[in-house]
Amino acid sequence: MTPKTRSVRRDIGLLAGARAITPYMVSIRRRIHQNPELSFEEVETQKLVLDELKGLGLRGKKAAGTGVVAVLGTGNAPSVALRADMDALPVTEMTGLPFVSKRPGLMHACGHDAHVAILLGAARLLRERDLPGRVVLLFQPAEESPPGGASLLIQEGVLTEHGVGAAFGLHTDPTIPTGRIGLRSGPLMAATDRFEIIVRGRGGHGGRPHQAIDPVVAAAHVVTGLQTIVSRRIDPAKAAVVTVGTIHGGTKSNIIADEVRLEGTARSLEDSVWRQIPELIEEVVAGVTKALGATYEYRYTRGYPVLVNDEKMVSIADEVTREALGPRATVWLEAPLLGGEDFAYYAKEVPAAFLRLGTGNEKKGVVHPWHSARYDVDEDALPVGAAILAGCALRALAGGVKATRKVAARKKR
Repeated sequence: MTPKTRSVRRDIGLLAGARAITPYMVSIRRRIHQNPELSFEEVETQKLVLDELKGLGLRGKKAAGTGVVAVLGTGNAPSVALRADMDALPVTEMTGLPFVSKRPGLMHACGHDAHVAILLGAARLLRERDLPGRVVLLFQPAEESPPGGASLLIQEGVLTEHGVGAAFGLHTDPTIPTGRIGLRSGPLMAATDRFEIIVRGRGGHGGRPHQAIDPVVAAAHVVTGLQTIVSRRIDPAKAAVVTVGTIHGGTKSNIIADEVRLEGTARSLEDSVWRQIPELIEEVVAGVTKALGATYEYRYTRGYPVLVNDEKMVSIADEVTREALGPRATVWLEAPLLGGEDFAYYAKEVPAAFLRLGTGNEKKGVVHPWHSARYDVDEDALPVGAAILAGCALRALAGGVKATRKVAARKKR
């Protein structure tokens, strides 16, 4: 029997084992779905995770406020981290599911309920095996709200304490059919920054605009001008987004307001663009407001960095996917996504791969996008996710993953 044959049988065994515990993962996912909690408010979810880990004979440790960390395996060998985020969104659910959210205005509209269930399932699978190292389970709070839970876990030393040498995570993806995994090496998701602009004028009567300085007109020109940043100031071969998401100003149709507030997001995939955008935005705002006699206030807030997948870790994920699900199960993503993810912080510290777990199923009506009030997950994807995560951990450990110099140096200090 060749080593490759042994690994094939091992991975098929993981998938069979994951399918056997599907009812368990479905139950966990639905319990969490009915009780969604916002970022850093995941108190009940944390308790559920701690209870389930205890049932597996594992000691979960509270971390990053409402997160949980647990370790499988023993020894001094470098470890592999598996991560699931836990927070929900301020969305009023409209799915009509029998396990609909019990909390008005809150919903798991991004699949984090499934992520927790999948990681608990992976823990059950790995618990039954002799591990060639350690697996660190990261149940992370607050992915949806910068600064996010990942940076806090890292600051608390979760990577250095356990000698983490690689990390894997996944995200549900309704654009990919259930039973397939989306992969891409290099940049996968964008840096996601925020900006706020206050355009100040001089209020007055709507019938006497010459006696006022209209901030609404100035703000409209600012919005138009910001569109030229991507179309005319950024190299067209480099992806970027500048979006104004909210505009607030004025109180009545015949009153010229004193100020208008704009809020938006800027996204990029390369450091050169990431560094350039804040200055370009202010150039537009300063020029437009000066030309129209208005003034401005500008705040730019850095969000999550670019999520860059490590080529070797992606190769491991591809091997596990093809051997467990079939030669055509890997979907190679042609382009990065302009959404953001705080898994990027782990990927900056250790070689990492972030996977897109196919959850789309037109027959079941599982087609709605993330953050939609009708968002749902095809629960047939839960065992797939658990088996692939567990398989990635086993394959990485078997390949002798080593703690990076950065982690090793910090641990030594």
